[in-house]
Amino acid sequence: MAKTMTKSATVAYLAEKTSLSRKQIEGILDETLNLASKEAKKSGVFLLPGFGKLVLANRKARMGRNPQTGEPIKIPAKRVCKFRLAKSLKDAVLGGKK
Repeated sequence: MAKTMTKSATVAYLAEKTSLSRKQIEGILDETLNLASKEAKKSGVFLLPGFGKLVLANRKARMGRNPQTGEPIKIPAKRVCKFRLAKSLKDAVLGGKK
C-alpha cells in the first residue's frame, strides 16, 4: 500500500506546482480548514466545489449490542460530521460507470 501524503508533502507539492511559497500554501490550507469548521458549525454544510461537501447530521438514539458479552446497550443520540465527495471527484478516482 502506498504511503499517505503528509501535510508538509502536500504543501511542498502545491508550492512546486504554483508560484506561491510554502508559507502561503500552508496559510491557504489552514484558512480553508478554519472556514470549513466555522461554516459547518453555523449552517450545517460547507461546500468545496469540485471536491465535496462537509455536512453535520444528527444520529438517533438506538439499541446496540456489546460484542464481548452480547448484552444490549443503549447508544445515545449524537451529532456527527460526514464528508460527501463530489460526483466529479468520485468519478475521477474510481472511474465513471460504463
